[in-house]
Amino acid sequence: MKRLIFLIGIICALHVQAKVKLPAFFSDGMVLQQQTECHIWGWAEPGKKIMVLTSWDKKSHSTSAHWDGRFEVVIKTPKAGGPYSIWFRDGDTVQLSNVMIGEVWICSGQSNMEMQMKGFKQQPVEGTTEELLRCKDSQLRLFTVKRHASLTPIDDVTGQWSEANSASVRDFSATAYYFGRALRATLDVPVGLIVTSWGGSACEAWMKADWLKAFPKVQQNITEDDVKKLQQRCPTALYNGQLKPLIGYTMKGAIWYQGEDNIPRYDYYAPLMARMVEGWRAEWKQGDFPFYYCQIAPYDYSLIGWKNSQLLREQQMKAEALIPNARMAVLMDAGLEYGIHPRKKRQAGERLALLALSNTYNVKGLPDFAVYKEVTFQNDTCIISFDRSKEWVYFEHGPHSNNFEVAGEDRVFHPAEAWVSRNRVYVKSNEVKKPIAVRYAFRDWVEGDLMHDGLPVSSFRTDSWDNQPLTPSKGKGDYNEPK
Repeated sequence: MKRLIFLIGIICALHVQAKVKLPAFFSDGMVLQQQTECHIWGWAEPGKKIMVLTSWDKKSHSTSAHWDGRFEVVIKTPKAGGPYSIWFRDGDTVQLSNVMIGEVWICSGQSNMEMQMKGFKQQPVEGTTEELLRCKDSQLRLFTVKRHASLTPIDDVTGQWSEANSASVRDFSATAYYFGRALRATLDVPVGLIVTSWGGSACEAWMKADWLKAFPKVQQNITEDDVKKLQQRCPTALYNGQLKPLIGYTMKGAIWYQGEDNIPRYDYYAPLMARMVEGWRAEWKQGDFPFYYCQIAPYDYSLIGWKNSQLLREQQMKAEALIPNARMAVLMDAGLEYGIHPRKKRQAGERLALLALSNTYNVKGLPDFAVYKEVTFQNDTCIISFDRSKEWVYFEHGPHSNNFEVAGEDRVFHPAEAWVSRNRVYVKSNEVKKPIAVRYAFRDWVEGDLMHDGLPVSSFRTDSWDNQPLTPSKGKGDYNEPK
């Protein structure tokens, strides 16, 4: 105790103006990951010795700034709690206050991750008014990275930590907020959410150039003009401008909601996303940290001159098998026929939270997403079975569904009758006497009705037949993304 008082006395006697500079996300109100070794870095005069004092364990840590001025220190964090303080001293002092220890998640993607609780212009989020009346929570902390596309990696971002209240939540990602709110309610520890997203962004934009070499269709040799012209769609631009500065911030895992911009390039999306996650994990050096993502919701893509988004959804389903420690939240019942930005963001956030709570935090008793397993054919009837479906599948709106189609050897699909018996779906059509393929909800816009334990089942097909190529996008293909 005497040592702590002595150290604080020295710190308080130092000048107010600090030489140490920290990234924006190391600031008052931040959340550090609990019970681990957290990396904290910043900049000081080259060669300067920096002392770091942490109030929760009354310990000091020392390091020195390298030739380029960067320094890094590793500090051990306790069980969840706070608020705490951290002091940095290199002759002058900077103090971080109101620091919480808890669970930290990175939240990334395009507009459906970026979409704030207040919604976009004439595009509201369902339930916002009610949520803003009860969202105050001093232990839920929010940080939004300002949009920035860059040809080269940058060191810092623009943003600030805020406690959850009606003002901060209104301007924060609705999907991320509902995710964090669910973690807070179940885990009862502080939660920190760092959102780095940009509407209309391509998966390729969140990747390093080296990772993209395996995909010859992706533009290489990026120039400044490319970044200015394409911005969030430019390969590597958001990795450099919005992700690279965060890499190393010790966290629990990541959530992802992206895919709409990649519909015209659906054919390699699963390996592309798998390579992105592999790259993130290699850079973060936290092993195979949890990665949970949303399957894009149904929407009538003909309104923007596209089609066949079901093929992108299929790729997202396949990605589960390619990415270790990753799971997909299905949104087949949460789309909007005339809007690419569905209003049901609570479902998106809470389903991501279900995956995290079940698979990362080992919370028991939560439902799971059933998945298509296989089909067998008996005369004119298709019999479909499922994995992860111990509670048995069912149709949301009655004993039958109109979302199934079957085809015979001519490969022409016809609407089919579907019904459930125990844990099997039976499908048949009077037009197809000998079916060889069946599809469920395999089109752009559909109201998914196949459910398991309160959660939707992804669209699927049992065939792998070629489809007509996607039609080109209209204009720049920004499909009314927010500017």
